[in-house]
Amino acid sequence: MNASRDCTAHLARLRAWTAFFVFGLVVSGLTAIPLETELAVLERLAGQGSDGFAGWIHRVAEALRETNAKFPFLAYGTDWLAFGHVVIAIAFIGAWRDPVRNKWLFQFGMIACVAVVPWALVFGAVRGIPLGWRLIDCAFGVVGFFPMWLCWRLANEVEQSSAPR
Repeated sequence: MNASRDCTAHLARLRAWTAFFVFGLVVSGLTAIPLETELAVLERLAGQGSDGFAGWIHRVAEALRETNAKFPFLAYGTDWLAFGHVVIAIAFIGAWRDPVRNKWLFQFGMIACVAVVPWALVFGAVRGIPLGWRLIDCAFGVVGFFPMWLCWRLANEVEQSSAPR
C-alpha cells in the first residue's frame, strides 16, 4: 500500500512540475509576439537615462520601432518563435499524461535547457547583447533544467515502484 501511495504522490508532484514548465513555455512564447508594446512598458518603467539598463531598453525599443516601421515582415520571425514555444509545450502534454512512457521528453527538456547557456553566450556576443542580458537568458535554461530533472527522476521512481516484483 505504501508503494501505491508513493507512486500517487510522485505522479502528483511530477504533473505539477510539468504543468509549471508548460505554463512557462507558453508564457515565454506568447510574450514574443507583442514585443513593441512590452518594450514601451519597460521604457516607461526604466525611466530616463542613456546608460545601464534604461539605456539598453531605450536602444532596443527604438531599434524595434524602426525595424517594425520599415520592415514589419521581420516580426514574423518572433511570431514563429512564439509558435515553437507553444508547440514544445503541447508536446509536454504527453509527458503529463503518461510520464513513464514519455520520460524521454524530460531528457529532451534537460538537453534543451543546458543548450540555452552556450547558445545565449555565443550568439548574444555575436549580436552585441550585453553580458548581463545574456546571463538573464542563461537563467531560463538553468531554472528550466531543475523541473525537468525532477520530473525525469520522479518518472523513474514511478516506473520502478510500478514494476512487477
